[in-house]
Amino acid sequence: MKHLLIIMLLFLPVTARGQNVEYTAADSAKIVKILCKATIEAGDKNRMIYFGKQFLGIPYVAHTLEEGDSEHLIVNIHGLDCTTFVETVLALYLCDKNNERTFKDFCNHLGKIRYRQGKMTDYTSRLHYFTWWGEDNESMGLVRQVTNNEAPFTAIQTIQINYMSKHPDYYKHLKANPNFIPVIRRYEQASNGKKYRYIPKSRLNGSSQELRDVHTGDIISIITNKDGLDTSHVGIVFWDQGKLHLMHASSLQKKVVMDEKTFYDYSQAQKSHLGIRVYRPL
Repeated sequence: MKHLLIIMLLFLPVTARGQNVEYTAADSAKIVKILCKATIEAGDKNRMIYFGKQFLGIPYVAHTLEEGDSEHLIVNIHGLDCTTFVETVLALYLCDKNNERTFKDFCNHLGKIRYRQGKMTDYTSRLHYFTWWGEDNESMGLVRQVTNNEAPFTAIQTIQINYMSKHPDYYKHLKANPNFIPVIRRYEQASNGKKYRYIPKSRLNGSSQELRDVHTGDIISIITNKDGLDTSHVGIVFWDQGKLHLMHASSLQKKVVMDEKTFYDYSQAQKSHLGIRVYRPL
């Protein structure tokens, strides 16, 4: 009877921060299982890596947040892209840090991470560019951007973003709601001209001493030279045998992986990659 009650509860609607949540019973059950299992298994392991490993092999699926006609919190852990993977892991990390073990706790953190100042209004409140994501989550004390004026942070990115407002037909909700476009454009323009130091990809082959500012479990965004964009990919880094590697939802390998090749080798093969910015969960 106890198990039947638990199963029935998994099918009840969940409200997170005043918003309805779209999810499957299997996904909600898995989230709770992961959080409860962590109290026994995680020990002194790096929590970002521990939680990331729970999704190894999950298929890479793009555009999972574009379901429906109106903005709502979507939880989908049976298909992840690079951003939803990082958001999911960070939300689990925050739950664990606060000793919270329910699916509703997870949804509350996920909504806070994904939306401007944690408040979902409509499509324009989502943190679409990772520069927005980093700034907003840092302002709420969830992450800290790791940077300094010395090596390895030897390059400077000047933000020039306009891809969304310039190509609204590529985005389902902008195409359906043209009134959103000027809102997005204002946010873009507010970011343009800001400068951030980053680690150029030529330095990613450095030793753990040379890259001592980068820790296992840090979130990284890969800087791109593609016009109108700031970032092309995100993931979580880890050190293995003195070399930096990437855990991420890979569009190339079509699943969540801990890359066997070094981050340096991975990045060197991507011509559009310029380097990385680093964010540390707090």
